[in-house]
Amino acid sequence: MVSDSLGLELHDKATRGQKLSAEEETLLQTWYDEQDRAENALLNLPDNANAASLQAQVETTLAQIITITKQIEETSAENEVLRREITSLRQRLAVAASPSL
Repeated sequence: MVSDSLGLELHDKATRGQKLSAEEETLLQTWYDEQDRAENALLNLPDNANAASLQAQVETTLAQIITITKQIEETSAENEVLRREITSLRQRLAVAASPSL
């Protein structure tokens, strides 16, 4: 267990852009992990064991978003074709409805 004073000192050093030794980096990461666990316990959040499950859910959701985005793009392209066709038909109708000279 890394003391809060040491963890805060290393965190301060790292956030100020100062170089940490390999041992200090390990200690800082350990302190971060301890802080995360304490925060999760306080907030009744699931442990990082569920991270893989959450990542899988994110990937599934992203795949759904990609699929829906493609469908929207296809529909948009089809709508544009229909708009052009409607414009053409309106022009033809206007010509057909105008009196001949």
